[in-house]
Amino acid sequence: MSEFHIGDAINGFLKKSHLNNGVRAVQIEEIWEKLMGKTIAKYTDKIKIFNKKLYIQTAVGPLKNELQYQKPQIIARVNEAFGETVIEEVIIS
Repeated sequence: MSEFHIGDAINGFLKKSHLNNGVRAVQIEEIWEKLMGKTIAKYTDKIKIFNKKLYIQTAVGPLKNELQYQKPQIIARVNEAFGETVIEEVIIS
């Protein structure tokens, strides 16, 4: 029987299960302010990840417009923060 670290076992389980999306959704909410800044985080109503798509919801029109222009940077920042390709598309509503 081989030895595993508990963290490696949990990561392996999450990668094989459907729970990974839920864990990523919680993690993105925790790091959103760090990635995008306090102002954007303050006016972001809801954020979630589903099927490699990052959904950002805000009621502020100018912020929606600014986020539209920053989609490539948002994708790069999020993927860099997680160290893997977590999102491939950003949808703003």
